[in-house]
Amino acid sequence: MSEPRVKRGADRKAAKVRLFLVDVDGVLTDGGIIHDGHGVETKRFHVRDGHGIKMMQRAGIEVGIITGRKSEAVRIRAEELGISLVRQGIFEKVAEWREILEEKGLSPEESAYVGDDIVDIPLLRQVGFAAAVADAEEYVLSGVDFVSSRRGGDGAVREIIEFVLKSCGAWDKVSAKYFRTGEGG
Repeated sequence: MSEPRVKRGADRKAAKVRLFLVDVDGVLTDGGIIHDGHGVETKRFHVRDGHGIKMMQRAGIEVGIITGRKSEAVRIRAEELGISLVRQGIFEKVAEWREILEEKGLSPEESAYVGDDIVDIPLLRQVGFAAAVADAEEYVLSGVDFVSSRRGGDGAVREIIEFVLKSCGAWDKVSAKYFRTGEGG
């Protein structure tokens, strides 16, 4: 596995994050969509990403989803993870992000977004900390602060979350119980 690509100053930007937003297809999943022939859509999510999201929530950073597609699988996964900020079927992601910031009373610098494709570029250019998965399109990779070493749907979001938590000084607190003898998750 290669090393993540980190732009100079990315840690300072990540340290300000209070709202961590992610795309779904190609970020939380590998981008594949399976239809069962009866209108049911199936997606595969990586458990490491889910655990990372829970760690971020324990650190007091809100996690949300902004995605262009609508899927019952996304609603169910978000519910499992305690993510209440779920915006599906969103094609104007920047406008939706601005609404969210206003609702939460946050500045752009306090927000992060993880994307992978051309539709994510406008939002990635606006947030305080922009990240992409390793297999994102090249024109996405060139404009972000952090590129994971992992592919979308394969623990990439967890890797980005750990970088944010370490940058803001929350990693030791949220991970301590896992490193103590006899304790765990």
